[in-house]
Amino acid sequence: MKSTVKKTNQTLNSFLAGTAFIATLGGFLFGFDMAVISGVLPFVKSQFGLSSAAEGWFVSSALVGCIIGVLFSGDLSDRLGRKKLLMLSALLFLLSAIAATVSSGFTQLVLSRMLGGMGVGTASIVAPLYLSEIAPAAIRGRLVIFYQLAITVGILIAYITNAAMLNFAVQHTGTIMAPFFHILFVKEPWRGMLGLGIIPALLFFTGLCFVPESPWWLMQKGQDDHAARIFKRLLGLDAASRPVPITESNNADEKGSYKEIFSRAMRKPLIIALLLPLFSQFSGINAVIYYGPQILNAAGIAINKALLGQIVFGVANFIFTLIAVWKVDQMGRRPLYLTGSIGACVCLLFTGICFYTGNTGSIALVIGIVLFLACFAFSIGPLKFVIAAEIFPTEIRGRAMGLSILVMWVADTVVGQLTPILLGTVGPGITFWFFSGCCLLSFLTVLKLVPETKGKSLEDVQKLWIH
Repeated sequence: MKSTVKKTNQTLNSFLAGTAFIATLGGFLFGFDMAVISGVLPFVKSQFGLSSAAEGWFVSSALVGCIIGVLFSGDLSDRLGRKKLLMLSALLFLLSAIAATVSSGFTQLVLSRMLGGMGVGTASIVAPLYLSEIAPAAIRGRLVIFYQLAITVGILIAYITNAAMLNFAVQHTGTIMAPFFHILFVKEPWRGMLGLGIIPALLFFTGLCFVPESPWWLMQKGQDDHAARIFKRLLGLDAASRPVPITESNNADEKGSYKEIFSRAMRKPLIIALLLPLFSQFSGINAVIYYGPQILNAAGIAINKALLGQIVFGVANFIFTLIAVWKVDQMGRRPLYLTGSIGACVCLLFTGICFYTGNTGSIALVIGIVLFLACFAFSIGPLKFVIAAEIFPTEIRGRAMGLSILVMWVADTVVGQLTPILLGTVGPGITFWFFSGCCLLSFLTVLKLVPETKGKSLEDVQKLWIH
């Protein structure tokens, strides 16, 4: 009998792990799609003769798509379910990668980037939301942070493939090959960089065909029997022990509506959910991701070496996200966030000093940026998803997450447009000091507003606002 139970639990654990892995592929595509632009940008800028404004628009076009995706996906995920929206996200990623690879001009390239941005925007809401709803309370933080970990893996793979594509193009400049492959990998290597996104997009879409719908969403729609079967497969819970959603409002007109999100009871969680993603984007992370090669190039590092140097940034981002995975359900959300945000503030202050004083030729600059990435990776980056995905009731969770992530992408769009302007006017030193101040504001926000939710079930987290 004991061996049978043990085997069943292993099967259940495998099913949960497999489901979570497939959902986190949305994070991988998120990271890859956002980071691949750092290698693409210098080639596109040169080929199409982009001005500073056009350069900012090219970077931000995907972010505009993110905003569009966020505007419809939060509401639709509450109406149609999490799984359908994840599949839509995968399809958008796939179409974007294909269109970008074969685009015939700058306008078509921008439109394909917007399409991919819609996929990113959709995944950025629904994937962490889905993960929070399939996870046991004891490891919910860890499971949601796997989404952020997948983002860092996507970023790292984008950096590695960008450097590999550039190296291949340089080494095979005079090599005779089929015209299509010559354009793709030698003459215009940015097409190959973007085209690699086709592979994970196909894997994501295929894998989603085999995952279940969120059991919390099914219960909200009255499909209790279906939800019970999924809870049994995911967590081993029988019908008597499965969780029951809590509803704050007794008003049928408010239930599951935006009116409930903006109600007095939800005021504090809403403020938290809006401020954390705002400050995460103004922390300077995307200035490093999008413009890392240019920043290193300004420091006197050649562009091919700058792309290789950015791999170091990607490795640091990945390794220190593992700290969040390891400690989020032990230390809690608040200690990690407070430590990381104040650390990021200090590191950016130091990085700005390096640029302002002209001390950019030494290892000190790289150390400052790597330490900033480390602090960001175990706090500001992943914890905004964890906190926002667990502080709202089930019936409004998708819409509320939509508002939270909408703020993130609007802020990201502003940063994408603002960074090249700041770098070109006030210089990188003052630019990094500005981001340092935003990290300090993030620290103060968590210190004053965010409660600890470590180890609490989704029902217990909801009670924090009710009482």
